[in-house]
Amino acid sequence: MDNPVHIDDSRRILHVDMDAFYASIEQRDTPAYQKMPLVISRDPRKTGGRGVVTTANYVARKFGVHSAMPAQQALKLCPKAVFVTPNFHHYRAVSDRIHQIFHEYTDIIETVAFDEAYLDVTKNKLDLQDPVELAVRLQAEIWDQTHLTSSIGISYSKFLAKEASDYRKPVGITIIHAEDAHDFLMQLPIERFRGVGKKTVPKMHDLNIQTGQDLLAWDELDLINKFGRFGEILYQRVRGADDRPVEYQRERKSIGNETTYWPFLTTRSAVDTQLDKLASILAQAVKKQQMHGRTLVLKVRYGDFKTKTKRVTQPDFLENEPQLYAQTAKEIMNTLPANSEGIRLLGITLTGLAPITFENIALDLFEGEQRRQFHGD
Repeated sequence: MDNPVHIDDSRRILHVDMDAFYASIEQRDTPAYQKMPLVISRDPRKTGGRGVVTTANYVARKFGVHSAMPAQQALKLCPKAVFVTPNFHHYRAVSDRIHQIFHEYTDIIETVAFDEAYLDVTKNKLDLQDPVELAVRLQAEIWDQTHLTSSIGISYSKFLAKEASDYRKPVGITIIHAEDAHDFLMQLPIERFRGVGKKTVPKMHDLNIQTGQDLLAWDELDLINKFGRFGEILYQRVRGADDRPVEYQRERKSIGNETTYWPFLTTRSAVDTQLDKLASILAQAVKKQQMHGRTLVLKVRYGDFKTKTKRVTQPDFLENEPQLYAQTAKEIMNTLPANSEGIRLLGITLTGLAPITFENIALDLFEGEQRRQFHGD
């Protein structure tokens, strides 16, 4: 017996897909490219035929050029194409600007790639009830701020929002309501179902599955027997069911690392050496995350599994210096009671984080030595 599907149609999810993103950036920056067939790839005439197409503008796509195609093949299809080596550093910067715009509408954002993201706007910062109105505003703001176009799909699930964004490109906005999902999915070519790749399509066709309507006729167990776990997913998707949340990265609360030791650390000099190493690793991680914090936490687990954590909080943000982290950790260590069992684990964590780009103005409210507060648990 087939399992009943569960459909939550209360959500409003957008899938924003920038139109030919890398090529559009190059066209924006060099207007002469706009009427030319433009391929974002190393020029195969200069690489001995090597290279893969990252993307192409819509002029080049008319010749059959598409992403993931060998650059040499793209040149054969379109001998007059202009090849531009991709500048991913620049593309990332533009993507970051677009994501800043996203955050004006919601913080529930799942980034798929530089040019693609899901936004859950069920509850949004503009308090708009109509997701189409919100999508129109978002699309217009992206254009105003970047002079780049986007296509947006709207539905109650990620799967359908993605299908909707592909439906009318470029510069399209498409909404699939719950009551329209069945009709939309029935006519959808099987190749358009996300996850059905080049290797799966021939197998589908061999089974006479050409569209969603054909897929709907299959029992769940039969699909699982033919396609494994993916068969279960297909059974759900063709019935409009997809409860996957928009997975977004919540604000990071701490950065830290810890190490377990065997044999146990039994001398203070050995402990200090390890604290120096942990502090150096922490400084690298904090720099990579472009954060800084006010509180340093030391974690100590002894050989008898008793664990102590203690922290130092500064009024101002700590400088990201491994020597400072190590010295602070050693000062905390001095306040802990001796333990004859040795130490099996040490950890250093920085909390009270904020982005390093935030302007922090230190006011000299206290004269003399900065006040420190020790808290243990």
